[in-house]
Amino acid sequence: MPLEGPARIVSELTSRGYNVEREAVTLIASADDPARALERVVDAAPAETLVVTTDHVRSVLSTAEPAADPTAADGAGAATGRSPTPSSTDSDPFVSTGEPDRNPTDDGGSAPVETKGSSTGFERTSDPTLRSLEIANDMTGESTGTGEYRDFVTVFRDRLERLGSKLRGRVNHRPATAIQSMPGGAEAGMVGLVNDVRSTASGHWLVELEDATGTFPWLVMKDREYADLVGELLCDEVLAMEGTLSDDAGIAFTDAMYFPDVPRTHEPSTADRHVQAALISDVHVGSQEFMRDAWNAFTDWLHTETAQHVEYLLIAGDMVEGVGVYPNQDEELDVVDIYEQYEVFNEYLKQVPGDMEIVMIPGNHDAVRLAEPQPGFDEELRSIMSAHDARIVSNPSTVTLEGVSVLMYHGVSLDEVIAELPEEKASYDEPHKAMYHLLKKRHVAPQFGGHTRLAPEERDYLVIEDVPDIFHTGHVHKLGFGKYHNVLAINSGCWQSQTDFQKSVNIDPDSGYAPIVDLDTLDVTVQKFS
Repeated sequence: MPLEGPARIVSELTSRGYNVEREAVTLIASADDPARALERVVDAAPAETLVVTTDHVRSVLSTAEPAADPTAADGAGAATGRSPTPSSTDSDPFVSTGEPDRNPTDDGGSAPVETKGSSTGFERTSDPTLRSLEIANDMTGESTGTGEYRDFVTVFRDRLERLGSKLRGRVNHRPATAIQSMPGGAEAGMVGLVNDVRSTASGHWLVELEDATGTFPWLVMKDREYADLVGELLCDEVLAMEGTLSDDAGIAFTDAMYFPDVPRTHEPSTADRHVQAALISDVHVGSQEFMRDAWNAFTDWLHTETAQHVEYLLIAGDMVEGVGVYPNQDEELDVVDIYEQYEVFNEYLKQVPGDMEIVMIPGNHDAVRLAEPQPGFDEELRSIMSAHDARIVSNPSTVTLEGVSVLMYHGVSLDEVIAELPEEKASYDEPHKAMYHLLKKRHVAPQFGGHTRLAPEERDYLVIEDVPDIFHTGHVHKLGFGKYHNVLAINSGCWQSQTDFQKSVNIDPDSGYAPIVDLDTLDVTVQKFS
């Protein structure tokens, strides 16, 4: 079978039981005779090899080609003891499992069987050269905060400056100290952080805004049409207000308020070809409730013709269950060692087709700092999660797939949004609507000092500077998606059935779902595997 390009090389190696690094594929494809180069690479692979590495390919191709092997006509792999690739006349499709049963055992401490192939017999034919994947706002390795007071001042000033710039053109902005010196009855406008929201004895609302010069109170009358917006406010978000000063200029009567928001004219970008991305999160390997059968069904499906256009897999955090995340968690663990949890997760990740691009961010159960932004995993964990050479970036990060920007954020702040806002505005049953508020505020975790831990940095990495085409979160273990001003918001559910802790807080998870996004249309199809 001729090798027509990188996609065919990946498919051929996958069918023989190997994963392969991207650069290794490129080296094989650029050889004078790619087919022969692949045969040499496979022949020289040690028997225990699971991943064909770039160094191995370079070593093989840099040596003189050996004399022809009389067994070559029967297929490569004699040196490794692996089965030859069947011809098109074979009645049974080839499956490289190494064991008669490809499913992992029920013993959580045992790694699942390495599949690196599919029993469907379908050969994926995607061309990696057509893909493009770019990462932005990844703060891994860029952390500078020490936790001192001045660091918090710096990050909030950065937030106010960057989000305030989106609002100052809408109002005749004045600093707080300047408004305090204006005469009574004057028209005023201010951009600031929400410092406090409280109700008055007569049922009106008092919103205190703070900027770099001081604070100023704004009274929102209960009978005004925009009074309902007060219920959406979170402390520390950036807001613009305008109105009329009282006679003594000690307060302003609010006439309007503005959020940074997504412009209603926003037009999302789309891919130039029909290509799809699977958006998942909250795998929770290591938990007794990890749904291994659903995961196996998902990865089997990825090898089928129906999923041939799924070329990207984005995982929005909580790859493993972690240790000590909530009370008595150890009683619900199958794998109690955090490093072993990642080793088992990596084995499950190997079941994903080897030609897919994978991007992962951490979550609150993962072995990184809890304070956001969360840097990507350290080198030790990266070396453990080596399958497919996945891109591991910070939480949050923006991933651009063939021109389509995807803001990936694990979603811890959704708990706070749902708790603080009225139920009709945000709920666990419709998590995407809570995401709408983060888009409206142009910040993934606006409130400081609540349940969401925030780390001060030189810049606020949690600001949504540029409007994404897709906003992808997880964390709440609920499935929901919809569009807000043409931005597709998706919360992708989980791969963990209900735990005792979730029962105690009335969380009924949506488990075993995989939202699939057509990047050329931004249409969503949900595949269920449980």
